[in-house]
Amino acid sequence: MSDGIYVRQGRASSLNIATPTVVATVPTDFARGQCRLARVSVVVAGTTPGSVNDAATVAAAAPANQVCAIPNTAGSFLVDFPMLSGIVVTPGTGQTVAVTYD
Repeated sequence: MSDGIYVRQGRASSLNIATPTVVATVPTDFARGQCRLARVSVVVAGTTPGSVNDAATVAAAAPANQVCAIPNTAGSFLVDFPMLSGIVVTPGTGQTVAVTYD
């Protein structure tokens, strides 16, 4: 890119997430924002929306650290958001999702 901006593409992925899952955690010796959620893909829409949280454990996922809602509509959605603690994906009822991250 000529403007010198590097847009992360999501070199890692987690597929077929149907239950609350810790996708990645940010090690304490990493600089903040080293982990970045790139994209969320809804494979099976389900009946209720899900969520992605900036947390290191499923138990720590709360409305206060929610990064985005996962719509109950099939498709792929660009997020591109830095995560400080980790990535927890909580699919909605009947949802199956995939995420890419760096």
